[in-house]
Amino acid sequence: MRGGAHELKVHYKGNNEEDFLVFVDSKDDYNKWLSDKSTPLAQVVSVFEVFTTHKQGSQGIYSAASQAMLENEFGTKNAEDAIKQVLEKGNLQEMAFPERQGRKNDSNNDAFITR
Repeated sequence: MRGGAHELKVHYKGNNEEDFLVFVDSKDDYNKWLSDKSTPLAQVVSVFEVFTTHKQGSQGIYSAASQAMLENEFGTKNAEDAIKQVLEKGNLQEMAFPERQGRKNDSNNDAFITR
């Protein structure tokens, strides 16, 4: 993730302590969808995929949830239906990545060139 970027995700802790995540584009669009389900999901989610961290919390390594996991937790193999459930039942989490400080490209250092 690049410096200065934001990561918005909805985290849902499943019945078997499994963690499910859906990435969203903006807090405003997510809140709008919560109050008005006629808002297209394409305007809300970043990727039409439910991710899991294999019980590592919302900060673990992300992998796509299998259809079996979706079926066991949400009662459906349909990713869109599972996404809706995560968005409705989960908690929005925002993570900001700070800008990098100092030199950005040391191979481009004119300070050490003598003329």
